[in-house]
Amino acid sequence: MGNKPSFGETDLPCPQPRQFPMLLWLLLLLILPPGRDQSGVTPKAFLLLNPPWSTNFHKDEVTLTCRDSLSPAQGDIYWYYNENLLNKKSEEIQIHKTGYYKCKTQRSSLSDPVHVDFSFDKLILQAPHSVFEGDEVVLRCQAREEAKEKRFYRNEIQIQSNFTLQSVSMNNDKYHCTALVRGFWTWNKEISKHLMIQVQELFSPPMLIASPSSPTEGSPVTLKCETWLPPQRSHIQLQFCFFREDKALGKCWSSSPELKLPTVWSEDAESYWCQAESVTPPIRKRSLRSQLYVQRIPVSDVTLEIQPPEGQLTEGENLLLICSVAKGTGTVTFSWHREGTVRSLGRKTQRSLSAVLQILTVKESDAGRYYCAADNIHGPILSKLIRVTLRIPVSRPVFTLTSPRMQAMVGDVVELHCESQRGSPPILYRFYHENVTLGSSSVPSGRAVFKFSLTADHSGNYSCEADNSLGVQRSDRVILSVTVPVSHPLFTFSPAVPQAVAGDVLELRCEAQRGSPPILYWFYYKNVTLGSREAPFGGGASFNLTLMAEHSGNFSCGADNGLGIQHSEMVILSIIGPPSNKTTLITEGVTAGLLSILGLAVTAALVCHFRTQRNSERLSTTGTPSYSPREFKEPSRTSNTNPQEPLDPVEPQPVYNNVNPGDSDLVYSEIWSTQHTNENSANSPRKHWEDKEPTVIYSDLKKAYPDDSTEQASIVDSDLEDAVENYENVPCILSALDS
Repeated sequence: MGNKPSFGETDLPCPQPRQFPMLLWLLLLLILPPGRDQSGVTPKAFLLLNPPWSTNFHKDEVTLTCRDSLSPAQGDIYWYYNENLLNKKSEEIQIHKTGYYKCKTQRSSLSDPVHVDFSFDKLILQAPHSVFEGDEVVLRCQAREEAKEKRFYRNEIQIQSNFTLQSVSMNNDKYHCTALVRGFWTWNKEISKHLMIQVQELFSPPMLIASPSSPTEGSPVTLKCETWLPPQRSHIQLQFCFFREDKALGKCWSSSPELKLPTVWSEDAESYWCQAESVTPPIRKRSLRSQLYVQRIPVSDVTLEIQPPEGQLTEGENLLLICSVAKGTGTVTFSWHREGTVRSLGRKTQRSLSAVLQILTVKESDAGRYYCAADNIHGPILSKLIRVTLRIPVSRPVFTLTSPRMQAMVGDVVELHCESQRGSPPILYRFYHENVTLGSSSVPSGRAVFKFSLTADHSGNYSCEADNSLGVQRSDRVILSVTVPVSHPLFTFSPAVPQAVAGDVLELRCEAQRGSPPILYWFYYKNVTLGSREAPFGGGASFNLTLMAEHSGNFSCGADNGLGIQHSEMVILSIIGPPSNKTTLITEGVTAGLLSILGLAVTAALVCHFRTQRNSERLSTTGTPSYSPREFKEPSRTSNTNPQEPLDPVEPQPVYNNVNPGDSDLVYSEIWSTQHTNENSANSPRKHWEDKEPTVIYSDLKKAYPDDSTEQASIVDSDLEDAVENYENVPCILSALDS
């Protein structure tokens, strides 16, 4: 005989203090009629929906029917809504609220809850509530308004079938649909919520039962393939087939769930199993393998030994499980198990009193309590439990940093957490800032915590290290940026003058000496915001302002980097209006004389054209007329803010001063005088000019002082007839102006 699995194949139970007698267990299974569960209690009630959809629109109404079989329920019916008993006793109720519903009859236990949803959505996907394996499921994509272009999706993939799913299975697929729904103006695309169709078993996996379970050699055995159909599908026809190892026994696919073996012998002690299949739809299920026992001298005193011994096994090494028996005859089947798992770790059938199972490269999940079983057809005998522990090197720790706010600030107390998800205790944790040790902590389990108060120097990389003497692991680095609030900013003007002239462009400068970037600067005039500028990398910011006369007053700025705004001190600025219309002609001459470049150009022109002339002569060679001082007149531009009130013309007279060519300190200038109105031109929205004859003055300008007024300008008139030989006419300036 070869290696054969024992009864129950690989699914042996964990050892219990007392085992349930096998014969009594089989007896309970046989006497329980279909429709009762294995505990022998009354069958469970079930709910029917009409219409059958579990998802409906708000204000729809659904009828629930409570049944304990296909026949109407008898007696009072108890209804529950969200675990609350309803004051309803009839077999059917109408519902219109979303929630979980259950019911119970006098002949049944409480039904499974059924969730019915009444949705406010514009588009819903409907599927029937009661769906079994192999059913054809009709999906409905319903909209409150007119809809078109409906599409159905399974697990986010569009399916070919638009309405019907053929032969559904228990695979937890998610479905939804989309459609274009008519809106007020246009068609809008709507997406339904995802729906998971709860597919129920058409029938339970069969269980193979041998009666008797431990026959003596030569006696008959009856095999029964037992399963149950739900009341809703009790009309389904099932057929059965029995197998010994992989060979069919008798006529396959019989409508009878039982097969009788006339006699069994020790060589028949092999594994048996069965299959059950529904005719329509074709759903096939098989039982677990069961070993048929033929009585022999049973094994006894089963023991389990492990190598290496307890406490010396390190993760990654190999583990040996040695299972031995003191007595037993024939072929013995050994199996190894870990507590808490159903399936065995391994199985060996051989004619010996011991067997060895090797587990290669043990992992942390292999730790636990182990036992083995030995069987020679009289039933498995279990060993005592032996605990297997592993020394596990630490895993790469997880490093986290927590602060009392989203952006850490100077003075905050932060916590550094370090934890290895696996590793044998105790574990020593070390904390690092830029690879410099901050501190360490040894913990028997869980995570280590290190706290400290932040300073501006604490920005940088942080990490931790875990060590349990089986290896050192370093965490990933975490970057911490410590935010510094902005200081009070310094507000300045450029140019830095207490007074400015209307029309000038003034640069407003605001800068906080400290603070983490980015910094947003605000500029204020009399507490009214002029504008803002951002300094993404720190430093200051500037704001250019074109000054007007009304800009006299207090200026300031504010700085903010998200941790609170700080304001500068106020700076007072006085605005001087444009030059007055009543300024004298001499002041304008002084101002023009200060323009050195223009003065030098004029002087050069005078010397060029009239070096030797001393009398008022006319130029005949160039075609430009000569003017005597008395004859000289040029058009002038006079400001008149009120065009309806014309100004009286002014008759300026040419005035000459002696020109001393030998005086190098003299500067020649031509002064134009224009007549303005008495109104302030700076406040006038527009200027109107009229051509008037100018007054031309030749003057010597020794020096110009800021404090000189128009009254201090020196204009010396001389007798033209007496000093005519001492003058040089300067007509080239007038030509230049004429051009």
